[in-house]
Amino acid sequence: MDNAVQHEEIIFRFFSELFDQEMEEALWAVVVDKEKGHYKIDSLPFYAPLVATNDIVHATFDTDENKLVYKETVEYSGNSIVHVVIDDETKKIDDIRDIFTHLGCVSEALNEHYFSLEIPFNADYAIIKKELDALEDAETIEYAEPSLSDIHKKQTS
Repeated sequence: MDNAVQHEEIIFRFFSELFDQEMEEALWAVVVDKEKGHYKIDSLPFYAPLVATNDIVHATFDTDENKLVYKETVEYSGNSIVHVVIDDETKKIDDIRDIFTHLGCVSEALNEHYFSLEIPFNADYAIIKKELDALEDAETIEYAEPSLSDIHKKQTS
């Protein structure tokens, strides 16, 4: 019997205000209930808004495209996603990412100037946001909060 975790790729389509265009991003997900079309997001979104790691989503198979396509979020994980752009050319992305690793966050770099940051549901976002704001005030980074959980919104209000 195969006990390997089954992964599927899901296409997310959305309008990006940053790029002022329709976009799509493929995210990996673990099969939760294939019959119901439920999948748990297992990768950090670089662009897709309103979705975070460990969210359970509903996706359906599009026969024309031969792909799973996101329809709705079924259950939110409480995790948040923050997108970070490095503005200061003298700073190394890994040094910036390390700051947040020490605060309990996971991140993934897209290139040397952009990374996606996962804030776990049990992290104190007020502390993380203070660091993000300090780096932004110093003109080291710019950041966006495309998927901020209700848990984390309450910690900064």
